[in-house]
Amino acid sequence: MINPPYHACESRYDGIMKYQRCGKSGLLLPRLSLGLWHNFGDVNPLANSREMLHFAFDNGITCFDLANNYGPSYGSAEETFGRVMESSFKPYRDEMVITTKAGHDMWPGPYGNWGSRKYLIASLNQSLRRMNLEYVDIFYSHRYDPETPVEETLQALVDIVRQGKALYVGISKWPYEAAQKAYDYLAARDTPCLIYQGRYNMIDRDVEKTGVIDQAAENGVGFTAFSPLAQGILTDRYLNGIPEGSRASVGKFLKPERFTPELLGKLERLNALARDRGQSLAQMSLSWLLKDEKVTSVIIGSSSVNQLRDSLGCLNNLTFTPTELTAIDTILLP
Repeated sequence: MINPPYHACESRYDGIMKYQRCGKSGLLLPRLSLGLWHNFGDVNPLANSREMLHFAFDNGITCFDLANNYGPSYGSAEETFGRVMESSFKPYRDEMVITTKAGHDMWPGPYGNWGSRKYLIASLNQSLRRMNLEYVDIFYSHRYDPETPVEETLQALVDIVRQGKALYVGISKWPYEAAQKAYDYLAARDTPCLIYQGRYNMIDRDVEKTGVIDQAAENGVGFTAFSPLAQGILTDRYLNGIPEGSRASVGKFLKPERFTPELLGKLERLNALARDRGQSLAQMSLSWLLKDEKVTSVIIGSSSVNQLRDSLGCLNNLTFTPTELTAIDTILLP
């Protein structure tokens, strides 16, 4: 059967999706972005990946977050996105913010990792070919490289923008001191850092403790959160044990031993609080992040359209009472 031509939903900007200015730039980002870290690789059915991408865009998600080694296998999430770009999204390219990154392991040898100029520029060139794009909207340094001179990494980002291969640049997971160097260096060269991407959720609040999220705001830099559900912990999926086929059952990124009786008790209490708010636990976890104006966008993952639909439902209630916030902190904070 031949897939019918894709026509984006005409009401895609009339729903519950809101858009927020990214730092001090002119760019607006959707409050929810779609991440392609898992479930969009060559081990996943293309039809399901295509369906999720279409559903996301039809519901106002205009930002698609990728990296060179997303899959699995490495590069295959970008290839999947490239196939959908060719078959469906090309007429809508200018309505999208497409991001990619380099900084983690990608290919063998000394030039396929970290933050050298050679690796970053070569990786982006490969990414553009895989995604059938002339440029990306945002290119990130995926992690700080303590061995490469920071000026080399940052100048590569500047030159990538000057070459027209990216409209903006960002950094991901950089420590506080290095991030400040990045903000200062890039601003001095008329290529200001657009956005910082960091791990942030109700359980992992390290960006608060280190001051990274406040630092971004003070420098006019947007902030986007990844792993908002703590790899699925902050959902109702594990309340009654570890389901077969779940991320915890595989045990690569989320270990079964993480689910101690203490953690499960906390999740039960959070789930009850979410239920009182008229939300799922996942929706409340996303809403908790989006209540903060310093969070420009939250990157959600998904394995199905139904999961995406549930995540979008968080936008119906982003308000928390002081009592609810205190209850969450009482449950989670030591």
